[in-house]
Amino acid sequence: MNFDNIDRLKKELDELRPLPAAALRNLDEVYRIEWTYNSNAIEGNTLTLLETKLVLEEGLTIGGKKLREHFEVVNHSEAIYYVQDVVHRNIELTEYVVKSIHQLVLKNIEDENAGRYRMINVLISGSQHVPPHFTVLSSKMEHLMEWYNDHKDTIHPVELAAEFHFRFVYIHPFSDGNGRTARLLMNLILMKFGFPPAIVKAANNDRLKYYETLEIASINTNLQPFVQLIAGCVEESLQRYIGAVK
Repeated sequence: MNFDNIDRLKKELDELRPLPAAALRNLDEVYRIEWTYNSNAIEGNTLTLLETKLVLEEGLTIGGKKLREHFEVVNHSEAIYYVQDVVHRNIELTEYVVKSIHQLVLKNIEDENAGRYRMINVLISGSQHVPPHFTVLSSKMEHLMEWYNDHKDTIHPVELAAEFHFRFVYIHPFSDGNGRTARLLMNLILMKFGFPPAIVKAANNDRLKYYETLEIASINTNLQPFVQLIAGCVEESLQRYIGAVK
């Protein structure tokens, strides 16, 4: 796959560094709200972008919305802070980091499962893919981390992040919260390589395309459409970051 345009944009962004502190703060805030809103909406959370902003910035509860949906917003925002901390402190991506992110995603929602690999077998609604038996999850996750360490210096960061996301949801290591955790991990990898986070949009068509390309990767072992979709999200983020500081 051709990443020339992404590389060109990344080079342009790197040449603008260090980015102005005020612009960075603003981008950080905007992305935290948009990333939280979209990632939750993909999973069926009904809070709007504006409601998500009010919950995060004002600490408001929105009438008629479930408590769980509010926790999903606050938790995701905390998980982003944790991801940023891992990146800033240059902490290695390990199973401990994966479980820590998941623990934050499910905090106060399913505390008994937060940060723990599933102890049951699951089916994914709307998908032909059957995730692996729960007894093999530890070895599957160990292999995933080995795969990441073997490939992090040999394939393009965008391909690495997208493929890690796919491999993670294919294993489906947790009973709930796999999608949100996968997107947080994908962006953790991108940010480790100096890319801005990529936001997978939740608008009907985008959400459908996201699930369709994941299904194609799962059933036909063809990752290209999914990698291409993520590459488009990365490109959009790079353009936004450059536009904000130029």
